[in-house]
Amino acid sequence: MIIGSTKEDLSLEKRVALTPEAAKNIIGLGLKICVEKNYADHIGIKDEEYQKVGVEIKNSSNEVLNSCNLLIKVNCPSDGEINNIKEKTILVGMFNPSQNKNRINDILKKKINIFSLELLPRITRAQSMDVLSSQSNLAGYRAVIDSIFEFEKAIPMMMTAAGTVPAAKVLIIGAGVAGLQAIATAKRLGAIVSATDVRSASKEQVESLGGKFLTVEGAEDLETSGGYAKEATENYKKKQAEMMQDALKKNDIVICTALIPGKPAPRILTEQLIKLMKSGSIIYDLAAEQGGNSAYSQPGKINTVDGVKIIGVKSLMNRLPLTASSLYAKNLFSFIRNLYSKEKKDFNLNLEDEIINKTLIKKL
Repeated sequence: MIIGSTKEDLSLEKRVALTPEAAKNIIGLGLKICVEKNYADHIGIKDEEYQKVGVEIKNSSNEVLNSCNLLIKVNCPSDGEINNIKEKTILVGMFNPSQNKNRINDILKKKINIFSLELLPRITRAQSMDVLSSQSNLAGYRAVIDSIFEFEKAIPMMMTAAGTVPAAKVLIIGAGVAGLQAIATAKRLGAIVSATDVRSASKEQVESLGGKFLTVEGAEDLETSGGYAKEATENYKKKQAEMMQDALKKNDIVICTALIPGKPAPRILTEQLIKLMKSGSIIYDLAAEQGGNSAYSQPGKINTVDGVKIIGVKSLMNRLPLTASSLYAKNLFSFIRNLYSKEKKDFNLNLEDEIINKTLIKKL
């Protein structure tokens, strides 16, 4: 059985689905691998590094598509690739079904089994495959670094002969994986950190990292059985806005990470709330591509309103492509190891396996 991977559209995506380390591990399962020529040159990995571990280099994407039984990608294949994928190929990646419905339906028509790893269940056995967690960790880290760059002031408290520089105050909205990493990073850099989340279970996690948890008074717990946040009620939104009024006046940097699976990002920072912030403050919106947690947030743009910079994030992992690719490739290896049967020397689409059943796109 052969696993293949083709280059992504570099104008949109700099990550790759396969690194030499992951390729070596996959080959150790008894599988063969082929990739397109100059597959990862743009992030400094030469073809020779893949060849050293046993990967075959093909001259074109079509050669890869014609050779492989399972294709691994970062994003949804292009229209040209869809036309050239063989029937009954298995496709694995992060395909964002809600935004790529037409393309995915075209792929399904070719009797191709599509596994989208954003759909992984939150169970212990799936942790090593959890692409959302691995990429969100990096996003939380990078959010703090970028915000501090734009803030243009010192972050930790400094005591100097000329006087004391106060520590910057950072508020994290959403204490999921990205939010928790943002808390940890901001604390390491000396900021005073607070955070809020609709899930009451996140309070202990925030405090364990040294952050102060801001509670919405009298609010219900908005956590699904799968551990994700669910949409807030109008009553909750009203109380949340009241709590934010006080918090936004005090904080210098606000990092937004709140998402609801399968739905647009909740709008938490309204135009009226942003006007309460000090001139020179920063809002860094990791949810911009899903609609944004903040007013005035646009993907890939910085908008300044009353002296407040609102940074809409787009393709954040393109700023850390090598690290992001390494983690993503490890996630894919774990998924493939679960999917492949050494005894049968074939991929085992066992729908009784919760991981396989939940990630397989059956129809849209």
